[in-house]
Amino acid sequence: MAAHHKIIILDDEPDLVELYKDLLSRLPSQPEVHAATSGARALALLEAEPFSLLLTDLNMPGMDGFQVLTLVRRRFPGLRTVVMSSLSDEQYRSRAYAMGIDLFLEKPRTQQEIQVFSDCIESLLEREEQGGFRGVQSKSLSDLIQLECLSLNSSVLKITNRSVEARIWINDGNVIDSEVGDLKGAEAFKTIMGWKTGNFEMLPADGARERTIFESYQGLLLDTAQALDEAQGAADQAAAEGTAPASALSPITRCKGVEYVLKIDAADPKKLDAWGVENPEKVAAWVHQTMQTLRTLGEKLVAGPLNQVECLGLQRHVAMLSRPDAELCVGLQRSLSHEEIRETMKDVATKWGS
Repeated sequence: MAAHHKIIILDDEPDLVELYKDLLSRLPSQPEVHAATSGARALALLEAEPFSLLLTDLNMPGMDGFQVLTLVRRRFPGLRTVVMSSLSDEQYRSRAYAMGIDLFLEKPRTQQEIQVFSDCIESLLEREEQGGFRGVQSKSLSDLIQLECLSLNSSVLKITNRSVEARIWINDGNVIDSEVGDLKGAEAFKTIMGWKTGNFEMLPADGARERTIFESYQGLLLDTAQALDEAQGAADQAAAEGTAPASALSPITRCKGVEYVLKIDAADPKKLDAWGVENPEKVAAWVHQTMQTLRTLGEKLVAGPLNQVECLGLQRHVAMLSRPDAELCVGLQRSLSHEEIRETMKDVATKWGS
């Protein structure tokens, strides 16, 4: 049975508190949301009963967010914490992460930002506790990467494992480079991701860092997980841990900029194979309906068979391929240009046909 989560929202603006309370109450996990407009009230609630998560503003009169976080870390070390602030200063952000928060989010203003905010909180609530990296409580390094990228953040992750120091550069939610010892790029990333423990520190973004990694962070994490499994010779161990077998879509996930892939049986849309898709059944239904509509339109216009569709979006781009026996939907990074999308889809089509 899924855990019933309880959340405290701390902000000195009552209207915002009610807005966040309504927003988070409608998350898929349906958490129980409590509100506090002062640090003293939030601490009193935490003393009275157990909670899963505290969301706090930083700039508040009296006891500010940093003071609250300091007390929370001492009294409730197992509590997950998220900062939501209108202060985008990197020093505030680095200081908050150094105090052990799980996530730093700017207060959402647009509908897109509200969706990202909601997705981040839901992901944090659903994530099982994994131990290892100090600086972000109860998180594996994979968790850290996913949370930073999902939040579309720009930062440098400094990780120290005993005497070895490594760095991972993230820009606008994309992993662009990594370095450990003499290794750089994707090879360094795979080495770093093999670490189980270490110390973690969030550094300001480095906009001058040259990009050497062009694969999506989902693809990087999938490749790393598969490489570690192969290195351990752990087919039986993976099954015991519930690790999913490598998908037949894996070659496509390595194409430049691919974030998710969904293959649908043309005869029965309920038969599908998905990677990186949160709601594959809903996406599959949308893809099938869209392709059917466009085929009908193409027939009326005598435009010939429908082979490929490309859609440009604010959060990500989507492209779809069609063949008699199946349909393929590919989610692409929003940073890709139209020309790069075309090149990626040529690569996708080749790998799908092989």
